[in-house]
Amino acid sequence: MNVCEMKFSKAYPMLLWKAMKKGKTREEVFCITEWLTGYSAEEIDRSIVDTELIYGDFFRNAPHWNERADRIRGSICGMRLDTIEDPTLKRVRQLDKLVDELSKGRSMEKILR
Repeated sequence: MNVCEMKFSKAYPMLLWKAMKKGKTREEVFCITEWLTGYSAEEIDRSIVDTELIYGDFFRNAPHWNERADRIRGSICGMRLDTIEDPTLKRVRQLDKLVDELSKGRSMEKILR
């Protein structure tokens, strides 16, 4: 199944788990998500319990995509970010990349470019 077609209530908790198993907090993941998408923590929380919300729609309907997102470089899940043509998948992978950096111990200051 394409990650963009997954339920948000299933996909986003995997990001939280990825960070939390490395000692990071839910708040840090929410901070990254807020910075990137413009959603508030309350909106993210509501999205997690919305069993109908599709992961791709969360990104397509983001209130404000951060203009600095283009500075996110590198690879995630075997894909180079700069080669992803589908705009929604690129956004999904950009968030993945930032959470991956958090999980690896990178400072929030550097993550939020």
